Amino acid sequence: MTDERFQDPGWRLWNFGDEILVRCPRCDARAVVVVHPDHREGHRYVIGLLTAPHRLSCTGCGHTAEWTPRRWQRGDDGDPYFTHGGPLLVPHLTGPNDPYFDLPLWLQRPCCGHVLWAYNQRHLDLLEAYVAARLRERGGWTGSGSLLERLPAWIKAADNRPEVLKCITALRATLPS
Repeated sequence: MTDERFQDPGWRLWNFGDEILVRCPRCDARAVVVVHPDHREGHRYVIGLLTAPHRLSCTGCGHTAEWTPRRWQRGDDGDPYFTHGGPLLVPHLTGPNDPYFDLPLWLQRPCCGHVLWAYNQRHLDLLEAYVAARLRERGGWTGSGSLLERLPAWIKAADNRPEVLKCITALRATLPS
């Protein structure tokens, strides 16, 4: 991508949490973590999807696993999401591991002395568009909470642009065509 101008859409990391590509714990192939099929509908807020049960599926070896949210308790390292059934612990969305099974992300690579990572292709597309742009504009008010506003300085640095874009291209090559 060589777009000269980019405007931050204000997305948070949780906007990409609906599909997280990971390494299968059994065969090391690409697997996916998604909201359990029985729980995809009826969520009024994104946070409801984050605390819904999730399923890990590997098409390489057929391995599956289930994740269910646990109840939040005073003293937990994390935020509560209040439901009719009581508060649930909201998973920490940070990389380079998935927040549900703590598996390594499929899309991660050493870059500029750090690790560049993305949850899925849409996340990678956003990073690529942002890094490639010469002019990066803030979007509407996001309360300094957008994913792009919170990127580490090494990804934002113009001097690192060629290397970061090269790493994004390498990560993209690991995705199915």
